[in-house]
Amino acid sequence: MSFFELKTNRLNGKSENLADYKGKVLLVVNTASECGYTPQYAGLEKLWGSYKDKGVVVLGFPSNDFGGQEPGSSQEIARFCELRFKVSFPMFEKVKTKGEGQSPVYEFLARKHGAPKWNFHKYVVGKDGQVKAAFPSSVEPESPELKKALDSALAE
Repeated sequence: MSFFELKTNRLNGKSENLADYKGKVLLVVNTASECGYTPQYAGLEKLWGSYKDKGVVVLGFPSNDFGGQEPGSSQEIARFCELRFKVSFPMFEKVKTKGEGQSPVYEFLARKHGAPKWNFHKYVVGKDGQVKAAFPSSVEPESPELKKALDSALAE
């Protein structure tokens, strides 16, 4: 199975085939609006700005799984991301990242690299649709180890 075989919905409710990202390197992040790590949206946006022309796409998946820190509706999440952090990378509908009712996206991501332990857990998915690396919330979007993983995936 490949990440690119999955489907999910954007924040606006539109269905999207993740096959649309085939051939790209993806940074998949579970996000939340009321978390201590929420300022990482700014770093994710900056990373997206510097890597999108190289073939990297940041994908945000809001989740209320950790501390109830994403209670908002899709519209509220979209408005928060746009106004507070000028997020321009693709954002998707709120998902369950672990346990009962886990989304197919996170079921796939967690298979070999474990489910997120908190908000802003990051997975690097290679051009082949396989998870190449995973990073805990404490790893900042612009950290050297995350950039190294993205560069490595781009080189494959």
